[in-house]
Amino acid sequence: MSEDELAGIMLGLQKQGCHNINLVSPTQYAPQIAQAVRQGRAKGLTIPIVYNTGGYDMPETVALLEGIVDIYMPDMRYSDDAMALRYSNVSGYVDHNRRSVRAMHRQAGDLVLDGHGIAKKGL
Repeated sequence: MSEDELAGIMLGLQKQGCHNINLVSPTQYAPQIAQAVRQGRAKGLTIPIVYNTGGYDMPETVALLEGIVDIYMPDMRYSDDAMALRYSNVSGYVDHNRRSVRAMHRQAGDLVLDGHGIAKKGL
């Protein structure tokens, strides 16, 4: 779908009363998502954008999402590189993941909830 169509879907979900737009495993579409959110915001999109990711994002991707994503929800699957290599066949996972998550935290800050326990921004 086009960025304009995605923006329209987001606006429709907001109109239906959704608390947020939760994008699951969205990394390969980050540029298109960023553009769709910009278009949606220009048309009144105000609900938080949640980026639910595997947490192995490139620094350039996280930088692209600055000002776009309100809530980051990354995985932190391994705290041991040997386990990451064994189970997911990735080397250097721990350092890469932690750098990504730190960049996300710099952008969004600590998790902030509203009075009903609904996330509004943060990591």
